[in-house]
Amino acid sequence: MKYEKNYTMLFDFYEITMGNGYFKTGLRERICYFDVFFRSVPDGGGFAIAAGLEQVVNYIQNLHFDEEDIAYLRSKGLFDEEFLDYLRTFRFTGDIWAVPEGTPVFPREPIMTVRAPAIEAQFIETYLLLTLNHQSLIATKASRIVRAAQGRAISEFGSRRAQGVDGAIAGARSAYIAGCAGTACAMADELYQVPATGTMAHSWVQMFEDEFAAFDAYCGLYPNAATLLVDTYNVLKSGVPNAIKAFKKHGITKCAIRIDSGDLTYLSKKARKMLDDAGLTECKIVASNALDEYIIRDLLTQGACIDLFGVGERLITSKSEPVFGGVYKLAAIEDDAGHIIPKIKISENAGKVTTPHFKKVYRLFGKDTNKAFADLITVYDETIDETVPLEIFDPDAIWKRETICDFVAEELLVPIFHNGALVYDLPDIETIRAHCAAELERQWEEVKRFENPHNYYVDLSQKLWDTKAELLRQIKA
Repeated sequence: MKYEKNYTMLFDFYEITMGNGYFKTGLRERICYFDVFFRSVPDGGGFAIAAGLEQVVNYIQNLHFDEEDIAYLRSKGLFDEEFLDYLRTFRFTGDIWAVPEGTPVFPREPIMTVRAPAIEAQFIETYLLLTLNHQSLIATKASRIVRAAQGRAISEFGSRRAQGVDGAIAGARSAYIAGCAGTACAMADELYQVPATGTMAHSWVQMFEDEFAAFDAYCGLYPNAATLLVDTYNVLKSGVPNAIKAFKKHGITKCAIRIDSGDLTYLSKKARKMLDDAGLTECKIVASNALDEYIIRDLLTQGACIDLFGVGERLITSKSEPVFGGVYKLAAIEDDAGHIIPKIKISENAGKVTTPHFKKVYRLFGKDTNKAFADLITVYDETIDETVPLEIFDPDAIWKRETICDFVAEELLVPIFHNGALVYDLPDIETIRAHCAAELERQWEEVKRFENPHNYYVDLSQKLWDTKAELLRQIKA
């Protein structure tokens, strides 16, 4: 099922005023190159997970102005009538390259590049950023939580705490891409095939005359999917004993209990013993209640007997750092002869100085380890000779250099649109999820640390470095 909606009017207003300006000043057909990149990884992590490309594709394919949209713009009293008439046939006609969803990505490198006429390239900025920023943020947070669980399943439970409808649905999709086992959001299953799971709320238990009656009824209804919530009254005194009684009555051995409050380590250990003593060794223990990667890591360190975690608000909102700082910056334009002219933005803040030019991004892997050790950003017409030793620098400490041999270079950015036509086969969600897992395996464990991760090199080729330095020299002059 394809989720389509016309989001053409979801733009920052300056994009349409600039569009009108480009139209009136003869710049409407000026070919521009814009990069999407981010400057820092949320939560101080070593990398982020790219997500949201499928939604960008759907947006681009459905980009058009309705008469109601044009009437609204006319009512503002700002726009030339010829420009409004132009919008009636507005479509995206440019090119887009992007990193496939599920790929680990690093600060300062393009994760998407847009080449298009000025009006088109400028106009799509807001939707691209809000989509890639949100989904990459949730995928990145979910990846941390999944890794903290050390192979135990994580279910995304956050729909009711998400920031709006799309936050819940797209967030569930992103979390699944990054390794979560499923979601509580049924619509995410219907639209994106993210497996929806669910058990009961405390209100189910309260609706019955007593706790056992509630468990008995549920086991009778769902004998093959019986997960009982045991903390409505008292986990150890009534919840677990009544769950055991209900499971036994219905002959259910493949089942689960869920603990949603209290000392999860202590309660899970006690519950595990009670279940095992009753012969229910296959019964799983699910834990929820304001969990994140740090709490999960601590629970497991303390020996908690938990088989599956339900994680809600701290995942679906990335509560610890709820903003992914992706930006959309002009990198180059073409002159009338088609020559590419690099452009740079400078700032008093060195971290905000952009890298100019139409670029490629290569990921470098050791031949002997198949592990990534650096990304190299080059000018679009450069290729990497894998037979020649390559010198790379740490961008945060340029005195640190390393000469590498016996490596394999893979391009990260792949063609998505060419001349407005989709040229990329969108993978299904299981393929994206598998790609994410495989690419994470190609990252060193030191890069995956939650605190003080290894500083992964993202370097510029000499040609690109020289181009940037020359533009800075010209500006200073």
